[in-house]
Amino acid sequence: MNALDLVYILAAVVAAPVWARKRRAGWSERLGRVEAMLGARRDEDAPRRPRVLLHAVSVGEVSALRPLVPLLTPEAEVIVSTTTDTGLARARDLFADTCGVVRYPLDFSWSVRRFLDTVRPDTVALVELELWPNFIGACGRRGVPVSVINGRLSARSFRGYHRFRRLLGPMFRSLEFAAVQDGAYASRFEAMGVAPTSCLLTGSMKWDSVGVSGEAPSPGAAALALGEALGIDRGRPLIVAGSTGPGEEALLHEVCPAGVQLACAPRKPERFDEAAAALPGCVRRSGEGPDTHAPPRDRFVLDTIGELGLLYQLADLVVIGRSFFDLYGSDPIEPIALGRPTLIGPSFGDFDSIVTTLRDAGGIEVCPRERLGERLASLMGDPARRGELARLGRGCVGASQGASARHAELLLSLCAARGSGRRGKLPS
Repeated sequence: MNALDLVYILAAVVAAPVWARKRRAGWSERLGRVEAMLGARRDEDAPRRPRVLLHAVSVGEVSALRPLVPLLTPEAEVIVSTTTDTGLARARDLFADTCGVVRYPLDFSWSVRRFLDTVRPDTVALVELELWPNFIGACGRRGVPVSVINGRLSARSFRGYHRFRRLLGPMFRSLEFAAVQDGAYASRFEAMGVAPTSCLLTGSMKWDSVGVSGEAPSPGAAALALGEALGIDRGRPLIVAGSTGPGEEALLHEVCPAGVQLACAPRKPERFDEAAAALPGCVRRSGEGPDTHAPPRDRFVLDTIGELGLLYQLADLVVIGRSFFDLYGSDPIEPIALGRPTLIGPSFGDFDSIVTTLRDAGGIEVCPRERLGERLASLMGDPARRGELARLGRGCVGASQGASARHAELLLSLCAARGSGRRGKLPS
């Protein structure tokens, strides 16, 4: 036990009334006991392959690893760790057949020690940013290089980190490299202590998670079946609002142009009932479907998980949620890659780099809340403008891809350097 462990214990006791309310699974695993999760991943009699640990906090970071993992597995053994229950479920869905999937430990020194004794990584890559002092220190003592890939440090997060720069700076300085999404993020990583020569502009792996070859796809059979189950009229225009947050369903219901259908997909399951209440007379996906003897309805709530991509396929226009009030946006790449014209509100701080790139390319509209009704009406009445948005957006997505391959090269270079007992030169 060290002094930091005592601080963590004290903080846990003080915060117990908050964290104890939420039911969490896997406490033994959170304390570093991941042997059963990992199993016998390394055969000591087989030719040794380097082991890369990719740590992704939750669902978004896990999903960003989809294009990277297949680039690493021919050359290395890959272990994916994650913190949240939803992230763990997503990692198992995506990678259970090709990788080990484990729960990341709490940052007590004994939890970290057990975890590293079992996982035994040759290099660790943290997706976006997740620095914990006991973990970083333990890796350093074992000679395991730690890096950040898909690095992102928003202005909001940077303000918090920078207040504690004296305490956090050594962790940033210890990073082998920080491969970040854009120049603004790079400047913030450097301000936290990463050497400029170790701060690399590689782009975002989120661009790589979608395909944009060929023409924009027409709705597939599964999407058409979803639309039929909801009672969506394919002969009438449809706006799909994805990952909506509090207040947005009511806003969209109020400003949706007359004669246009509106389907909302709340970001969080606990908001499904609230969203349905904000859309009077709506059809819910979890319900029994529309009454075939009643007049058609034009408000819909997607209150299931995993079907938003199908709903996007049916859209004439997509609105990205969590961007019109005091949240920080949602990822717009999927609907744009599907060739759907897309609009987002002004609050997109968590996706600033992506939205800025798309906006500069003319591939997304950013609209203030007070003008939302006006812009929806204008776009729904202008098919040519919607087509231009869709075309420019898909082109931007395609031109922005390639970060996963760059990250794979960097990580495999580290593995090769460690295997030869030397410090590796980062690929240019």
